[in-house]
Amino acid sequence: MRIELETEVDGRFIAEVPDIPGALAYGDTAHEAIRRVESLVLRILADRIDAGEESEELAEVFTVST
Repeated sequence: MRIELETEVDGRFIAEVPDIPGALAYGDTAHEAIRRVESLVLRILADRIDAGEESEELAEVFTVST
């Protein structure tokens, strides 16, 4: 998944994963913002699994061999 990174006017960084609605996080450094958004996306995907939702993003993460 692609992460977009921008710098806010106040110097903070914001990282966003456009393919996942609501997946954005701030950080004092680029690394911190990226780490936070990656963690958030993993929680969002875990919630989707727990809820039994189908998700294209999950297909990118897992493959099942038969």
